[in-house]
Amino acid sequence: MASRTMIEAIRDAMDVMMERDDDVVVFGEDAGFFGGVFRATQGLQAKYGTRRCFDTPISELGIVGAAVGMAAYGLRPCVEIQFADYMYPAYDQIVSEAARLRYRSNGQFTCPLVVRMPTGGGIFGGQTHSQSPEALFTHVCGLKTVVPSNPYDAKGLLIAAIEDPDPVIFLEPKRLYNGPFDGHHDRPVTPWSNHELGEVPDGHYAVPLGASAIRREGAALTILTYGTMVHVAMAAAAETGIDAEIIDLRTLLPLDLDAIQASVRKTGRCVIVHEATLTSGFGAELSALVQETCFYHLEAPVARVAGWDTPYPHAQEWDYFPDPERVGRALLETIAA
Repeated sequence: MASRTMIEAIRDAMDVMMERDDDVVVFGEDAGFFGGVFRATQGLQAKYGTRRCFDTPISELGIVGAAVGMAAYGLRPCVEIQFADYMYPAYDQIVSEAARLRYRSNGQFTCPLVVRMPTGGGIFGGQTHSQSPEALFTHVCGLKTVVPSNPYDAKGLLIAAIEDPDPVIFLEPKRLYNGPFDGHHDRPVTPWSNHELGEVPDGHYAVPLGASAIRREGAALTILTYGTMVHVAMAAAAETGIDAEIIDLRTLLPLDLDAIQASVRKTGRCVIVHEATLTSGFGAELSALVQETCFYHLEAPVARVAGWDTPYPHAQEWDYFPDPERVGRALLETIAA
């Protein structure tokens, strides 16, 4: 057991899997010699050589297209897209090739591929380095979509993703990469700092895909959230004094609907929090599912707190980014409804 940042936990997961399985390969733009823009792959090329951890041209389409072919022929690629904002050139390969391969080959081929992407805001990256595109992946049959909120889960979920026989989109909240986050933004934003964040076991362990976690038990209201917003929701619940139950979804697809239903049927109220834009965000799907499966238990309308329906604004990042105050107002309004 060691104290690790999320970056260190993610690197450790790849190290563990590369050591256990020679078919695991890691690559992406600057992912080899340089160790990635956030240093997530630092040291892997030196340890495993340039055939298993290597740099690629600046072509997201090429990165994922090559990985799909490798996966179809028995390798287990774990590729890095430098920012989730850069994945759009690769979207056709992800949707039309990776996600469809098992189905259109009638199971003759599978695609054990992981696509890692830093996601979300919090580092003043502006509109081309801060997007949260998870809903674009949860819409696609054949993909799994994962968003960890802490180093322990990041390592265990990434190991499970690499071991999975089908493609997994692994979204890493960059605000949580290198430092403690208590839900507020009144601290220096230092993406290259190296603060301890969580206790992470050494060696191999897996956190099952499709299983959520209750981060805070409560009886008055259910908060459904994931990634960075888990910490914002925790701060909001503490500051308002509301007896909220906070569910960290961890995996958006497959979704732990049983846990969601059990919590909402217990509390009778639900607030959904995510950083992505409100319209057609993943919160809309969550809201529909709660409405469909928990209707007779609801004491108030389902509420959503999300980012603005605008490109991510550099100058107003912390207004766009849902904070404990905005989440807290939604909790109080839902309790009062």
